[in-house]
Amino acid sequence: MSEQEAIPKKGILRLWRALGPGITTGAADDDPSGVATYSIAGAQFGTHLLWMSWLTWPLMGTVQMMCARIGMVTDMGLAGVFRKKFPRWLVGIASLALLIANVINIGSDLAGMADAANMLGLGSTHLYVVVFGVGIAFAAIRLRYHQIAVVLKWLALVLFAYVATAFIIRPDWSSVLHAAVIPQWPRNHDAWAMVVAILGTTISPYLFYWQAGQEVEEQNAKGRRLMRHHHAVPDEDIAFRRADVALGTLFSNVVMFFIILVAALTLGAHGVTDITTTRQAAEALRPLAGDAAYLLYTVGIIGTGLLAIPTLAGSAAYAFAETFDWTYGLDRKFPQATSFYAVFALAILAGIMMDFLKIDPFKALFWTAVINGLLAPFLLVGVLLVASDRTLMKGQPSSLVSRVCVGITTILMFAAAIGLFVF
Repeated sequence: MSEQEAIPKKGILRLWRALGPGITTGAADDDPSGVATYSIAGAQFGTHLLWMSWLTWPLMGTVQMMCARIGMVTDMGLAGVFRKKFPRWLVGIASLALLIANVINIGSDLAGMADAANMLGLGSTHLYVVVFGVGIAFAAIRLRYHQIAVVLKWLALVLFAYVATAFIIRPDWSSVLHAAVIPQWPRNHDAWAMVVAILGTTISPYLFYWQAGQEVEEQNAKGRRLMRHHHAVPDEDIAFRRADVALGTLFSNVVMFFIILVAALTLGAHGVTDITTTRQAAEALRPLAGDAAYLLYTVGIIGTGLLAIPTLAGSAAYAFAETFDWTYGLDRKFPQATSFYAVFALAILAGIMMDFLKIDPFKALFWTAVINGLLAPFLLVGVLLVASDRTLMKGQPSSLVSRVCVGITTILMFAAAIGLFVF
């Protein structure tokens, strides 16, 4: 083999090994809240919001890469670097807001998973909320999350059932392309709420903290943190992470596109515009799987929930640990990071308790996305300020293009939030 042939193969092998936090984050983004939100969007508004899928991909990708770069360059998670830039009390408020939003998200995801399992006649929803919640907390504390995520992220591939279903239905692709390319202005309060929800479930606050925190853990796991404490992050490492994030966010947004499309063509086209149950949402997969649509939907919801809930609880634990100088990391054993794991377990426990408040699980999944959409732009302001600070970023700030893109994302999310309250 010639040297010229060996180099590309070596590069491809390194890229494959570098895939990790970005892919996991992209898979976790299509959590039960996301699937529910996209299903409601398609059923209620048809294909009118398909254009958001190509808009959110570069926005989400740039935001996640900016957070990844912060973690790689500073060797700190978001809360840790925020403390270098802002007063501790402000960082504490942001961490508390994140915890509250994540608890609501965890509770909604657990309820959605349990509701999907109950749809198959497998037992009480309350029982499954407890089983899923306790099981996730125990597995994350006792095992290494990275080992779990390697397996769980493949369960998210079940969501490609929506892609297969779309081709089975054979829509008018010219009309679909038109809806995907030509944006339609939201016309009422419900439409604005849906725009906020889609932005919130795609560009989610917990993913900001998670991405940065995972970069720190990656460096620790590879033993690089101390070795390059005074050295710049190699451009090659940043390039590989950029590819990782791009692939993960592409997966997330492709899935979003096809869930909205399939829900529009199966549910909305047949007059089911107000989805209130998991069973109704699962009907979208009937053209592909028939009566097995319920099983397919359940596997997808439970798989993405098992991946997303540790991400939600973990991001809140990262935020609090760095705010209050606790030892932290999912790669550490419980006695080494007791306070970190206490927040992790508390977030899941609080999510379990939400189920006993008799909140409608499917509506909760949607409104969780709205809450994230309202919180995200405030956090993005902080992310942007940190990523632009040459001192904090050790001479490796995010590029001007990235900062402009994240700035546009922030403005769009603030505008959507204003539209929700004005129209």
